[in-house]
Formats: sequence, C-alpha cells, structure tokens
Amino acid sequence: MKKLLLFALIAFGAWNYFQKQSTAKPIIEPVPQVLPDYTVPIQKAREVAAKQSFRCDGRQHCSQMTSYEEAVFFLRNCPNTKMDGDGDGIPCERQFGK
Repeated sequence: MKKLLLFALIAFGAWNYFQKQSTAKPIIEPVPQVLPDYTVPIQKAREVAAKQSFRCDGRQHCSQMTSYEEAVFFLRNCPNTKMDGDGDGIPCERQFGK
C-alpha cells in the first residue's frame, strides 16, 4: 500500500510538473504608441474649434464680437456682415489690432 501511495504521489507530481511546462506563456510585445497628428496647422485647428462654438445669429458689427476668431467666423460664414470696410478679408482690424 505504501508503494502504491508513493507511486501515486510521484505520478501526480510529474503530471503537475509537465502541465506547468506545457502551458502556453503569453508573448509580450511592445504596443506601438499612437501619437497625435501634428500635421494639421494650429490655425486650421482654431478655425475648426471656432466653427464648432460659433453660429450665425444675426450679429453684423465689430462691436458685437467678443474675439477676433469670432469675427473671422462671422465674416466667412454669415450673411450681411459689416466688419470688413476695406474688403481685405480681415475683420475688425482696429478693434483687434490686426
């Protein structure tokens, strides 16, 4: 009986050892880091942000604008604006020092 118990313990130990050896180990590979795309110029990003936050609401004059970006948005996208007296595409030059 002792021989049978000893044999069973050795067999169990061997089986357990081989199970651990044959278990597939995960392959750890470095994950490439995705960096932001800086090819879009900052000015373009500002224009996109301005378009997302401004909307045509009937304002036409420089005195009604709170920022140069807002004035540019209104000049480019809204009808009947009166912010570019010399027609050079730059709105509110005196107000915003452009």
